[in-house]
Amino acid sequence: MAGAARDQALSLLAAANNHGDLAVKLSSLRQAKDILFSLDPSSAADLFPYLVELQSSPETLVRRSLLESLNNADSFPGFLMAGSLVEEIGLKAMEHSSVLMPVLLTLLRDDDSNVAKHSIVSGSNIFCCVLEEMAFQFQRRGKIERWLEELWSWKVKFKDAVFAIALEPGSAGTKLLALKFLETYVLLFTSNSGETEASVAEGSRRTFNISSLVGGHPILDPYILMSEANRTLGILLNLLQSASSLPGSLTITVVNWSGGGTCIFHHADELCYEELMDTAAWWYR
Repeated sequence: MAGAARDQALSLLAAANNHGDLAVKLSSLRQAKDILFSLDPSSAADLFPYLVELQSSPETLVRRSLLESLNNADSFPGFLMAGSLVEEIGLKAMEHSSVLMPVLLTLLRDDDSNVAKHSIVSGSNIFCCVLEEMAFQFQRRGKIERWLEELWSWKVKFKDAVFAIALEPGSAGTKLLALKFLETYVLLFTSNSGETEASVAEGSRRTFNISSLVGGHPILDPYILMSEANRTLGILLNLLQSASSLPGSLTITVVNWSGGGTCIFHHADELCYEELMDTAAWWYR
């Protein structure tokens, strides 16, 4: 039974890749999604290379279908929504999902801004889940398995790529989501544990808390991560100081960092907090 389903999924993925009719490609991919979710993780993972091939499809709608939420929702703020094909299948078969991670890196630079935006959203959600698993696996087993270490290395590459997008010229909508990821990164890797967990995990499955790493971790150094978060705050401060030169939606996002229910600058160290608040106060005059 599983073998027949696998063969059917393989045939559908081949059609999604090679058929000349776009409607057939999209229909085949939708059907393949359903079968992939019904397979056990190991059987589904055998088909991942065929799924990866779709990142090079000349059809924008095919590439977008890899990353759009499964309920077709496009509400990006806060990120956690019904997951995309790559996200949900990757998390279901996490031990095998490293092969899917190049898809996210490739599509971050897609010519279609909607594809790039969906890649940031899916990749950001996976980043948080992998980070959580890194902490919990060490707590439970006292070690990190090689597959998870490899997966984390891919997420570090993803983080670096999104940071670059946030700081370079480009689509305002894509930059907006990249900046949202920077904000999430700061919230994840700060020592204000109670507020951080509430801010990042509200309404989601994220429960990572950096305080869980303080006793030691073979890969995640909490002091290096907190230092990187502080440097990221410096980047956000520079953006706040130059917000008047940013496009409208980006200006609103940057200024909102300094006010409202979640002020990320509350996580700044004492040396830069006064400067942060002076700049924020200027905007609220």
